[in-house]
Order: sequence, then C-alpha cells, then structure tokens
Amino acid sequence: MSHAGALRFARYAYPPNELGYCGPPGAQAMLDGVEDDIEQRARRFEGAWVYLQALADALGTDDPLADEVVEAYWIGSDLLDRVTPVALLARLEDRFRHQAGGTWRESAARARAHHSYQVFEVYPWAAMLRAGLPAGPAVTVLDRCRIRCGVVREVDDEWVTVTSQLLVWDAGRLRPQGQGLERARWSVDGRSLLARPGPGDVVALHWDWVCDVLSEDQATRIRRLEQEQRVAVGL
Repeated sequence: MSHAGALRFARYAYPPNELGYCGPPGAQAMLDGVEDDIEQRARRFEGAWVYLQALADALGTDDPLADEVVEAYWIGSDLLDRVTPVALLARLEDRFRHQAGGTWRESAARARAHHSYQVFEVYPWAAMLRAGLPAGPAVTVLDRCRIRCGVVREVDDEWVTVTSQLLVWDAGRLRPQGQGLERARWSVDGRSLLARPGPGDVVALHWDWVCDVLSEDQATRIRRLEQEQRVAVGL
C-alpha cells in the first residue's frame, strides 16, 4: 500500500468523516496516519471507495490507495480518461442501486471517477436545484462538499484565513462568487497530516479543512473539472 496515497486520502476524507457525513465513526483515528487503519476506514466510505477501485483497475494496480489513484479522485489527472463512463456507471449501479435522487443514472455519456461527479450527480442536491426546490441548504452543501481552492493569507495557530470563491445560486445557475475570505483548519489539537501551510500557498479545501498544498496545475484541474461537471448537470 502507498504510504503517500493513504495519507492523501485521509487528508481529504477526514473533514466529512469528522462531521459524520461519510465513513465510519472515529474520524480522529485517521490523524494517526497508520496506513492499515486508513485503508480499513477507506473501504467503508461508500462514495469514494468505488471510484478508487475503478481508477486502480485502470492504472493496473491492486492498490486503490496508490497515490496516483487518490490524486485522480480528489484532484484530477489524466488517469480519469482511462475509466470509461459506461464502465463506471456499471459499477455505480451496483454500489448505489438504493441511492435516492441524483442524476447519475442518466449520465452514461459523462460519468467520471472524480469527486466532483459524486458531489454534483450522485448526491441529490444538484437535482433538487434543477427541480426548483429551495436553494439555500442545497447550495451550502454543494459548496462545502466540493473540493475547492483557496490562497492562504494568514496563519493563526491551527487555522488559516484564505481567499476563495464560494458558490452562489444566481438566476437559476450555480456560479462561483467573487473572491472572499474564509477560515479553515489545517490541524486539530496539535494533530495534522499536513505540514503547516504558509501565506501565499494555494490549498485544497474540503468543508472547513485544508487538505493539501497544490501546484498551479492541480488547482487548475480542480477548477476545470468542477466547472465541467456543473455544466454537464445543467447548473
């Protein structure tokens, strides 16, 4: 198993796990950085694991936590192109056959083994917006659950202040707002899987957590894949 891949998975998966949205109880265990424990927990992430398996098969490895696999799912890479939409949808039909809502069943031409697809097509929130249901809760969840980019402006102990673009509901479309400030954690009670970020770092954010320090190419991929997914689903 890839040590780097397991740690990368834990950094991105910890925030929703801590909030009780994904994965088994006891999110704090991931901050210990023990690969075998992370793998056992990762297998119980109903959403992420099926994509990691598909990407691992496409890469020709039996390790769904290989670093290339984990990067492709959370950030994006050329590996995504090796998983055909039809093949991915076949996996999802087995995994999510009891999943209510969402638009994934009609996505055979665009299914993609990337977190933005899970957020905007498998979860029901985007479909609720398309159906004209109240936007407030749906927009908030979509904005926080997606992987988004920010630039660190200030570091204050275990928190950072970043500039980022929030999603807003405007004239029937989901659009990135102008740059604003938000606070996010990179450590909790002295425990973190990430080195202390610094001012000027471009970081990946998931819910209220800093998951990664990104290269410009990685940040561009995150933004592009999200935009393509929103357009594909009609938002």
